[in-house]
Amino acid sequence: MKTRTKALLLTSAVSLSMLGSACSAPASTAASTDAQTQAQTQETVQDASAQVSANETEVVAEGQQTPKYVFLFIGDGMSYPQIQLTNYFVSANNQDGAQTVNVDGEDQTVLSSQNNLTMMQFPVAGSAQTYDSTSFAPDSASTATSIATGYKTWSGSINVSTDFSQEYETIAEKLKAQKDYKIGVVTSVNLNHATPAAFYAHQASRNSYYEIGLELIESNFDYFAGGGLLSPTGSEEDQTDLYQLAEEAGYTVVRTQAEAEALTADTGKTIVIEEHLADSDSMPYAMDLEEGQWGLADYVEKGIEMLDNDNGFFMMVEGGKIDWACHANDAAATISDTIAFDNAVAKAVEFYEEHPDETLILVTGDHETGGLTIGYAGTDYDTFLTNFNNQKLSFAKFDSDYVSGYKENKTDFETVMQDVTELFGLAAPAEEGASTTQQKDSADMHPESNNDGTLEMTQYEYDLLREAYDTTMSRTGEEEEFAQDEYIKYGSYEPLTVTITHILNNKSGINFGSYAHTGLPVEVFAQGVGQDNFSGYYDNTDIYNKLAALTGVE
Repeated sequence: MKTRTKALLLTSAVSLSMLGSACSAPASTAASTDAQTQAQTQETVQDASAQVSANETEVVAEGQQTPKYVFLFIGDGMSYPQIQLTNYFVSANNQDGAQTVNVDGEDQTVLSSQNNLTMMQFPVAGSAQTYDSTSFAPDSASTATSIATGYKTWSGSINVSTDFSQEYETIAEKLKAQKDYKIGVVTSVNLNHATPAAFYAHQASRNSYYEIGLELIESNFDYFAGGGLLSPTGSEEDQTDLYQLAEEAGYTVVRTQAEAEALTADTGKTIVIEEHLADSDSMPYAMDLEEGQWGLADYVEKGIEMLDNDNGFFMMVEGGKIDWACHANDAAATISDTIAFDNAVAKAVEFYEEHPDETLILVTGDHETGGLTIGYAGTDYDTFLTNFNNQKLSFAKFDSDYVSGYKENKTDFETVMQDVTELFGLAAPAEEGASTTQQKDSADMHPESNNDGTLEMTQYEYDLLREAYDTTMSRTGEEEEFAQDEYIKYGSYEPLTVTITHILNNKSGINFGSYAHTGLPVEVFAQGVGQDNFSGYYDNTDIYNKLAALTGVE
């Protein structure tokens, strides 16, 4: 830890008001004495925890080889439900040759599954709890801070203490300064978003995008790749462009895939921006990529080429769109981006196989998003995961390419339904007013489709969709607050779109319970030098502590 020398000595009330909208500050912050007491208590707990962790990791480090190449993969919003759903989806689509048995004269397929994902095949698996100084359902800024520095902080804060008087040095900064490792940061969302920022920035608010961007440049890290920078000219658009400042600081900034493909290790410090930016200037969802367009794995592969050197390197890779898909309750996009994330992990494994005695790969999450469950009240004990093959594009692309046009052109519901059937496979009930009982067998009520647009909705589902269409068409797009009933049904998302994904999710036997984060623990998969240290059940701060001990940084 080092004392912050910049203007972080703000009053608690002012600083806490800056915290990201993902989670508000504690109510007690209005009273300075309560805030000081709480901050002092937090620092005491953290100091004690840090001492225990230091003693523990000294033992861990004794006699251990130091990994020369370290990969840290963080699936944002990815906990056990996201991994298991993706794994089961792959299994459901690979039942060819499955065992069959004859039951009452009919051949029945015996369901089977295995560890299909690369990360699931790692030799060591652990679990980490994720709470922060604000909540048991934390945000990305604070949880990434814990992983990067070993300290807890408020939701919405990045690498600063709870009284905002100190900043915490990150594992990436320490490896750069103490070991001369090259450092890479790769993400499918914005490069100055919360998780990537937690490896180089120190801000009271995750929303200080311009200031975070300045710290990105000041970090002197070697390879950044992913989505575009948010607020590159400041919140008032009156600051010097961050990309210009980066180039003046010696960075090569590339914005096309062709330029990225041409990069070599001799290029030097580089910032690679995805050519085809999508929602919020992030990378597109994996299911929206065009043929030949780079995905997360390609940026990791290029990063390995750019960072490989005799001293070693550290690369943090974030699958950020997993989180965004879960916030929107889009299970199909969640699955496809989790697969894309796992494909990126596979690139690190290929490198590991060439350097097995020098490489450590860690795969974890920062928190769970969406309250995802495998199982839904309306389908009893059944799941129909191949239904997700019906969905042809993400919720975000449907919003931008279709819903915006519906609203502008006042498209009628019957025409909209044609797109819904083509793009999501959901068809209107065969008979208007047809009904069935919930007690009817769910396999009859929600038959698995042939992926040809024949996934027929019940009248209940159809009515929900029609209501959502009416709500979408009545909105101006400027709404910021919603009535409780509307928020429970739609969150802050486009009513038509989120209702479509809800119906498809539920007909597949999947459900989301939230549009926000939950308090589930996250997985920690490990392979390589020091892998055994990451088994067990521990706090997310110990991911940093164990990694710091293994690499020998102080």
